[in-house]
Amino acid sequence: MKFSDLGLSQPVLQALELKGYDTPTPIQEQAIPPVLAGRDLLGIAQTGTGKTAAFMLPGIDRLRESENRIPFKSCRMLVLAPTRELATQIATSAKDYGALAGLKVQVIVGGTSVNKDRNKLHRGTDILIATPGRLLDLIDQKAFNLSGVEVLILDEADQMLDLGFIHALKRINQLVPKERQTLFFSATMPKQIKDLVSGYCNNPVQVSVTPAATTAERIEQYLFMVQQDEKQSLLELILSGRHTVPGDLERVLIFTRTKHGADRVVKKLGQKGIDANAIHGNKSQPQRQRALDEFRRGKVNILIATDVAARGIDIPGVSHVINYELPNVPEQYVHRIGRTARAGKDGIAMAFCAEDERAYLKDIQRNTDAELERLDLPENFRAVVEGVGPTKPAPRGQTRVSTKKVRPKPFGSKKSAADGAKDGAARPKPKNKHPSRKGKPGGKPGGRPGGFKRRSGGGGGSRSKGGGGPRSA
Repeated sequence: MKFSDLGLSQPVLQALELKGYDTPTPIQEQAIPPVLAGRDLLGIAQTGTGKTAAFMLPGIDRLRESENRIPFKSCRMLVLAPTRELATQIATSAKDYGALAGLKVQVIVGGTSVNKDRNKLHRGTDILIATPGRLLDLIDQKAFNLSGVEVLILDEADQMLDLGFIHALKRINQLVPKERQTLFFSATMPKQIKDLVSGYCNNPVQVSVTPAATTAERIEQYLFMVQQDEKQSLLELILSGRHTVPGDLERVLIFTRTKHGADRVVKKLGQKGIDANAIHGNKSQPQRQRALDEFRRGKVNILIATDVAARGIDIPGVSHVINYELPNVPEQYVHRIGRTARAGKDGIAMAFCAEDERAYLKDIQRNTDAELERLDLPENFRAVVEGVGPTKPAPRGQTRVSTKKVRPKPFGSKKSAADGAKDGAARPKPKNKHPSRKGKPGGKPGGRPGGFKRRSGGGGGSRSKGGGGPRSA
């Protein structure tokens, strides 16, 4: 089947031709006809299956056919996304697909200037892609409203629930017009999603292209059983090419459970001369976008991420996904490793499992039917971790991720006693700010800081009774 067989308009088909798209994916083939017919839709599909085009292409056609004017301080199509990166990606696709339809597209996300968002939405827009939090901020400020929404789309609805957006979604549902078309997409179908669908959709057509919690067949999955305090050393050996793993390390995406864990891994890799960036919720939007751009262009081939990047981020050429820490939700494992093996390519996923993560591993294997092949640790690994043993060199021809030698800055280093003495000798004596009190004794040892010098000077600095002396710097 071709896109031309689905009933799309000529401007949309021409835009697809310019992008080089000819054949629809299964989710697009099933979703586009009922959406064009005006039906509500519930789509169950994982990331990487082409969901964005499945709702954006017929949505653009609906806006063209209705020919309504852009509403003041509102939009005609609202797309809600859980993360800033996914919202930006959807906006890019909307501009590409609607390039010949003459539709105005805007995106608003957290971490950016609220005033800029107010200004660009003042006159309204045809298509708005937004994260729920920033959207409600603008609504509360009376800078935007949802009275003009004709089509409402929720993408990655289950992740929005995981991130705590349930109350925001219920409030948005009360603000949009009752007479609208609603398209609801989710990778999984827990009870909360079913309840949410019943409040959003009116007799929706349900399409599903893949069972929930299944892993891509093109991904080779491997497992390292390793102690928690050994993970960093194992990662450094792999990324520096001193321990051989399947495949060439071209572009590596590494997942941690926490934001601080991601920053810690980046810092320790940097101390070993290995360039890496981190992306997580504590980073500003420009920082996150810069890290993604450098990773996408290959300027920095290693990206450390929390689960904020596990869904909807289409980064081509990710050769390896490493689960530095296993997720405590089995479905999240599927979304993490789904960042590789994109666009028909093969991929490799590796997991580091410590003793306290065995329960997570069992849940992942039970829920996903994943078969993870066990890999051996490097030779003399314990000696390497303790810094007393040799490392195994990489075989000839092994590809290494960027490891340019950078002399790390000392972290928390202490000066020697001799250096301290030199510094003390070179430091000028502080002037007495109170001449009238000259001759008053200094503070008692261990007493309040800022005491005055003793008249006798002397200053062995002894902390015994009666031995004042100048305070140390």
